[in-house]
Order: sequence, then structure tokens, then C-alpha cells
Amino acid sequence: MKLASLKDGRDGRLVVVSKDLQRYLPAEQATLQAALDDWATARPSLEDLARRVDAGEGEAFDEASCDSPLPRAYQWADGSAYVNHVELVRKARGAEMPATFWTDPLMYQGGSDSFLGPRENIPMADEAWGIDFEAEIVVVTDDVPMGVSATDALNHIQLVMLVNDVSLRNLIPGELAKGFGFFQSKPSSAFSPVAVTPDELGDAWRDGKLHLPLLSALNGEPFGRPDAGIDMTFHFGQLIAHAAKSRPLCAGCIIGSGTISNKLDDGPGKPIADGGVGYSCIAEIRTIETINYGKPSTSFMQFGDRIRIEMNDADGASIFGSIDQVVEKYEGP
Repeated sequence: MKLASLKDGRDGRLVVVSKDLQRYLPAEQATLQAALDDWATARPSLEDLARRVDAGEGEAFDEASCDSPLPRAYQWADGSAYVNHVELVRKARGAEMPATFWTDPLMYQGGSDSFLGPRENIPMADEAWGIDFEAEIVVVTDDVPMGVSATDALNHIQLVMLVNDVSLRNLIPGELAKGFGFFQSKPSSAFSPVAVTPDELGDAWRDGKLHLPLLSALNGEPFGRPDAGIDMTFHFGQLIAHAAKSRPLCAGCIIGSGTISNKLDDGPGKPIADGGVGYSCIAEIRTIETINYGKPSTSFMQFGDRIRIEMNDADGASIFGSIDQVVEKYEGP
């Protein structure tokens, strides 16, 4: 089953989308959050609509008319499950990585009150902030009890999406130096037009991981295609359990994987043009350039740059639709 939120007020209008992303039918529930709040009751009616829209009913679906599936959420917590990425970033700045990073997930609490739509531009006031994209996988939960086990947490995953977790790299060091985490360096994120139930992913969804390449293109050129199921140190059940260690999570909580990152022959990856699978953010290629050559040569995003993020199934068809955004100059309110 595939769900989307058409632009309509603050929280969108929930629709059920066909598998091929060509048609939609309006849902009985007004919003995705309303459906998640009563998921056991809502799901059967949504599945009935899914069968009908896949049989040919419905109106034409346009990804550009979508908000993020949850235009705002009660919780957005992003992990860093691909520890290879963390290790590279720390190595580039000469910092040793604590051994606990391999056993205890990193996670930060992001702003969830103002997500961007998947086709909305990224407004930024200053290129000097170090504008970067981050291509990731996220899951959406139902109500999760405090202290849930990693195994049981997998049963609370109801939807899967993609995200562009925008980062302002040049603001991060100053914030981390304060010892209180990210805030200004993490502006509004954007999610894929469509959220899908795990069963929709077939064999690609197993062991709490999504085993397919995540594709990103920067200014029309392939930038990354790492496999999201490889080198993921912590699966989504472990990430959810980490988030719920000392608090329950309410329905509609979004948990992110962190930047997708693959090793190559147990070492840093390579650009696609050099035979590698590339990267899911600019920061990673900059760290590798720093390690190899002493300084980075790839610039962060500038005004007018475009990033496209999507994932295809085994037959090459888009699963979630695409995040397609341009960085634009923010002129103020």
C-alpha cells in the first residue's frame, strides 16, 4: 500500500496511490496522522482503496502536488546507522572514533514542525553555511512503548519513506562545540512524495533493512547509488529501541537511518565515475578528498543547484516517487 498527502492546509489531504504511482483515491481519514493514530482500524479501509486504485480506479496522481506524507510530525529522530560514514568524517578531521559508536547508535532529535514538500525549493540565506543534502531511509511507527526490544520494535514499523536531511556543514562545528547538539545546522527536511507499507517492498525489506540502492543525482549527474542494506550497522528495530529507551514514541514518529554509506574493499568508497557507488552526501566525498589529498575539492551546494533522490524496484520502477529540490536564495520574511 502506498500513501501520500496532497497539498491542503497544514497537514495535507490523505490519498491512497497506485503501485505504479499513476492514480490516487481519497482516503476516509483526513490526514495521515489521523490514520496512524487509529492504525488498526484505518488500515483495512486503506487497503481496500489500494486494491481499487491498483485495479484502475482513481484520478491522475501528480507528485508535484504532494506535501511530505507527514507535513509535520510529533517526532523526527535521525540516527547514524552507517558507522562507516561517521568514521570517515571523524578521520578527516583527525579525531579518533570511540569504540562505543559500533555498539550504541548515534541519534539526534530534529525539527519536525516545518517539513518541506518533496518538490519544494530549499530556501537558504547564505551559501557560506555549507549547504549539503543527505539521502536517507526513514520509517514511521505506530505507538511504541518505552523499553521496547529491538526485535519487537520491528513490529511497530508501519511505513517507509525517503528523506533529504538537509545539513549546513559549516554551522555544525560551532554547535557541536557548545556540547548541546544540532539546531541551526539542521534546517527543514523533505520526504518522498509517497510512504509505503513494508510489505509493499517484498524481499527487499528484511531484517529491519531496505536492501536496494538509494539513488541521488546532483545537477543531473549521478552522485550516489549505495545499497541501503549494506554496511548498516544498526537496523531500524535497534534504532527505534534506542529512541524508546527512556520514553514512549507516539504514532507518527519518524526514525531515520542517517546517511547511506557503503565501503569499497573495506575502505572508503569511490565516485560513480571511478567505478564506485558514490555517496549520499557531499560531506563524505569531501572527507575522502581530505584523507587522500589533504584538502577537499568538491564544493557544497550553491544557489541554483538541484538534488534528486529516489529508489527503484528490481524492474526499475520508482517506489516512493522522487525528492527533487533546488537551493534558492532566501530573501527574508
